[in-house]
Amino acid sequence: MYLIMEKSVEIAKKLVLKAKWKRYNIIQNAEARKTLKEVEKHKGNSSADVIRMCDEYALDIFGNKMYAPWLYVYSVVSGTFKEGWIPDNYYGRYIVPSWMGDYGNTSFLKPFSKNILNSNLFPDIGCYVNGLWLNENLEVVKEGVIVDCLFKNSEKIVFKTERNSYQGRGVHFFTKRDFDMYEIKSLGNGVFQEYIEQNEVLAEIMPDSVATIRITTLFEETGDISVRSCYLRLGRSSQTHILRDTEIAVNVDRGTGTLNSDAYLSDYSLVKYHPDTLVTFADKRIPSFEKCVEAAVILHRKIPQVRYIGWDMTVDRNDNVRIMEWNGGHTDIKFSEATVGPCFADLGWEQMWRGQKLAETEF
Repeated sequence: MYLIMEKSVEIAKKLVLKAKWKRYNIIQNAEARKTLKEVEKHKGNSSADVIRMCDEYALDIFGNKMYAPWLYVYSVVSGTFKEGWIPDNYYGRYIVPSWMGDYGNTSFLKPFSKNILNSNLFPDIGCYVNGLWLNENLEVVKEGVIVDCLFKNSEKIVFKTERNSYQGRGVHFFTKRDFDMYEIKSLGNGVFQEYIEQNEVLAEIMPDSVATIRITTLFEETGDISVRSCYLRLGRSSQTHILRDTEIAVNVDRGTGTLNSDAYLSDYSLVKYHPDTLVTFADKRIPSFEKCVEAAVILHRKIPQVRYIGWDMTVDRNDNVRIMEWNGGHTDIKFSEATVGPCFADLGWEQMWRGQKLAETEF
């Protein structure tokens, strides 16, 4: 009887997991098709030949046509079909659990970042966690003195909530005058950071919000760290910080730090200058770029359990690298795959589904 019950429980778990991934793919493909419609407005409709190649490639290489929609997007953005691309939903289904797993989820626990990675490159100055006010060393601070503690070196600070500050959400700005403890408590766990005065090169392009340099690093089986993609994210006028739906992304040469002359709006349309400041991207270079790459590599060596990491950093007015946050979970690959990819063709990721016992059904 016990063995029968155990078998039943195991079957139930597999069915729940199967339903979870089916729902995940439905959501992902809905996003892909929505993105495709936006891109096709200015790039033109996908050709029948490209659709066919994407469908065949998804079925032959990844085992299921459900992975084709993101390939449609990549193809329209790049203007051609390329072998070696990794669909975003395939990445989330197989690579994220296998290469990042629960270890990658520690990046969501922002109050731990500075301590886990033991780095002063993070501008963290304290946190609010589970009813406690903590300083940058995770020492308890009395509520009556927390304001003085947080604002001792800054006139403005940033509060990022623990799990939903990605894509610009959950980011709040405070001065000493408008700091409200009750508001912080209502927002939940999170980390306080100094407000960063960005480098003048970055401020020239967009002064209203801090530009983010996204560097993604991969921990190779050899123990080496490779940089797989790099791009600059920019906000818009009158916005305090970068928001996903309105951000501007510019690819950066991984060797030199030079910006591409063309940038992408959120619908993947191209611009040669920032639409608000009219500053062009050609011939500009990320300041202290070598330091940025070095910082990402050094920090990744401290957490090899997470194989692929997206580092969000900037350079301040004194040319110092500041790490605003890191992402060890579902780090976005769509932008880089579509615009400069394939970025992972040498890793054998396309084979990982074959070793999975969970059968995927076509729908």
